[in-house]
Amino acid sequence: MSESPTSAGWWLLHVDMDQFLAAVEIRRRPELRGLPVVVGGSGDPTQARQVVATASYEAREFGVHSGMPLRAAFKKCPEAVFLPTDPATYDAASAEVMDTLREFPVVVEVWGWDECFVGATTDDPEALARELRAAVLERTGLSCSIGIGDNKVRAKLATSFGKRDLGSGEGVYRLTAANWVEVMHHRPVRELWGIGSRMSQNLNELGLFTVADLAAADLEVLKKRFGPKMGTWYLALGRGLGDTEVTDVPREPVSRSHEETFPADLAERADIERELRRIALAVTREVVADGRSIQRIAVKLRFTSFYTPIKSRKLPEITQDPEVVAAAALVLLEKFELRRPVRLIGVRVEFPRP
Repeated sequence: MSESPTSAGWWLLHVDMDQFLAAVEIRRRPELRGLPVVVGGSGDPTQARQVVATASYEAREFGVHSGMPLRAAFKKCPEAVFLPTDPATYDAASAEVMDTLREFPVVVEVWGWDECFVGATTDDPEALARELRAAVLERTGLSCSIGIGDNKVRAKLATSFGKRDLGSGEGVYRLTAANWVEVMHHRPVRELWGIGSRMSQNLNELGLFTVADLAAADLEVLKKRFGPKMGTWYLALGRGLGDTEVTDVPREPVSRSHEETFPADLAERADIERELRRIALAVTREVVADGRSIQRIAVKLRFTSFYTPIKSRKLPEITQDPEVVAAAALVLLEKFELRRPVRLIGVRVEFPRP
């Protein structure tokens, strides 16, 4: 089932769970409430190469954030409670949340453990958002913020403003064409959905520093720098334009990947080849067990400098043979310059398009 804005009073709501992994852990261990909690890896901050998955708001006050090495988090907040990740528990908690939302006359499009888009026909989206938040809290004990928009881009961005209002207990914010200029135009492009630090720097090099700058940019200049597809997308993003359809049909996966960060760097080519082959065989056997075939493969290496190139190729023919995929991965390895030790290897296999 899917809905689009052709219906009168159609609104997009972005539901984003607050500190989800940490909140789930606190739910099953209430004695942790109010304490700095850090979830990530094995939960042992003395182990190398493990990163923070989620930090509670109390831990964030010490500068701990997602993606930070656990060791660095420990230095910033040694009194924090460090916990290992528990995917099965997060799956179950996420299902509770999504099932609660589905009890309302809405369309729920799941985007991950802790977020989804909700499409609804209503004359009062704020009232609906408050009802959704209350139901999720009552049913699961978990809190969420909700952004309201006339498309997914604005709804997603609105959620960040809703989170800023959590202190007031509201956690709801509306961002539409009516207030886009007032709310967003003076902000740096970095605050737009999907623009990270590197892309922000690229836009800055074109003299585009604010959302207003991007909204008024020359499309041809953007196309020349980023290509016709992405150049058009960035201009639309600056103007707050985006998708307005919500569907509850699960998205068909187009690929699967495995990657591994090693306890010790791989300096010898033979070691890199051995680990690459092992990972390629493992991911291939996994997708074949699910009845999938493979048409394309990509290999990612992260060197000790954190330079992370990716090389890919289309296979001569669609296959389910792990040995064929592993051999293709080793061929791709020839395209890398192995001048520095490798800390991470990743393999992504892509499925044939329907």
